[in-house]
Amino acid sequence: MKNIKVVYWIFTGLLVVLMVFGSIPDILSAPDAIALFSHLGYPDYLLPFLGVAKILGVIAILVPGFPRIKEWAYAGFVFDLAGAMFSTISVGDPASGWLPFIIGFLLIAGSYIFHHKKMISVSLSSKKNLTT
Repeated sequence: MKNIKVVYWIFTGLLVVLMVFGSIPDILSAPDAIALFSHLGYPDYLLPFLGVAKILGVIAILVPGFPRIKEWAYAGFVFDLAGAMFSTISVGDPASGWLPFIIGFLLIAGSYIFHHKKMISVSLSSKKNLTT
């Protein structure tokens, strides 16, 4: 149980850092973020929306309980990264720029998988305590 929690928090902590640091330039409509969005062909008014959505997703993942909202947050992170990766591929950016996306997908998958393993082990241990 302890190992599962440690691995969960490693993946989740890194995912939170990635999403928070990715959301700050979006919320502030930083010039670099606007330039990237222009390069990808998106309007810059979408930036604050995406930044706030990422922050809300981070909150949903970190706050205990609310399993359905947590599932939606994980799905939103996957959609965000998949859309960003597809956009960079569509505009012809080189494959060397895919590494951050792959890392992001690995962090989401690790956090999601170990979240569920943690919930299963908590459920099993509470059932075990009830029978003893």
